[in-house]
Amino acid sequence: MPLVRIDTLGTDTARLHTLGDAVHQALMDALGIPPEDRFQILTAHDGTTSTLRHGDHLGIPHDDGVVFIAVTLRTGRTTEQKQHLYRRIAEEAEARAGVEPRNVVVTLYENTSPDWSFGHGETQYVTPTT
Repeated sequence: MPLVRIDTLGTDTARLHTLGDAVHQALMDALGIPPEDRFQILTAHDGTTSTLRHGDHLGIPHDDGVVFIAVTLRTGRTTEQKQHLYRRIAEEAEARAGVEPRNVVVTLYENTSPDWSFGHGETQYVTPTT
């Protein structure tokens, strides 16, 4: 936990992995996520069989360099922690992969402990009731 999904347009594998590293570093810095707690889905869309759509919502101009980052994690972070995470993701994505901060779009999806299973068909975050 958390589960991260990164979607880009026309990105090579090395850059996609670099973006994954950037987001994981930001999660460690801002939320204290441990280094080994890394679950990511990295997708580079080719613009033909799959693509990304973007607009200039809130007056922020996006272009084909846009990176969509969706993070699913357990509930409990403060607004300040989330704001720090957004800043760190934008900083790391720019420093490591050259993504302009205006092109970093992040969404957080929160859930609770019973919503996770990391294997064996068990809910590792839930105390067994036997």
